[in-house]
Amino acid sequence: MILRRLKDLRHSWIWALVSVALWCLLWGGVDLKNLLGGAAVAVLVFVLFPMPPTGHELTLRPVRFLLFAARFLYDVVVSAVQVGYHSLRPGPQPPSSVIAVRMASRSDFFLTFTGVLCTLIPGSVVVEAQRATGMLFLHTFNAGTPEEVEKARAQVRAQEERLLWAVGRREVLEEAGLR
Repeated sequence: MILRRLKDLRHSWIWALVSVALWCLLWGGVDLKNLLGGAAVAVLVFVLFPMPPTGHELTLRPVRFLLFAARFLYDVVVSAVQVGYHSLRPGPQPPSSVIAVRMASRSDFFLTFTGVLCTLIPGSVVVEAQRATGMLFLHTFNAGTPEEVEKARAQVRAQEERLLWAVGRREVLEEAGLR
């Protein structure tokens, strides 16, 4: 089993290089000791904790990816300003809600990545992700009325759709009903 995982490591060589580079950054320099230590740790981690294959779900669309990244940065800035405003202004805090959002894609990768993106945007945090049903449960800020809750759901679905268009393969897009 370990030999099979070592053979599978050749398909993850880019991630291994990234891991070694991060190791060198953490230790403050690039020298032989850090390179060898980083390579040893990377091999150990990749062999002991293998990731499920996700390459069959991904393809990069550069223009869509740039639009996705720009919109994500815009959402982060707008949400940070809103959260900052509501935290500094006098008066009661706006209501919050826990909402359930059914994802369009049934992929574990896109469920997880959409959850991570939503958590990185200030004012929302994923409290549960249900793989079997494809549902994300999020605690959202400033969602006290049914209209605001639906707006928050629409924002999460739009985030997933932008992600799918940016890096999802045709089959994943078809499964999600986007093609």
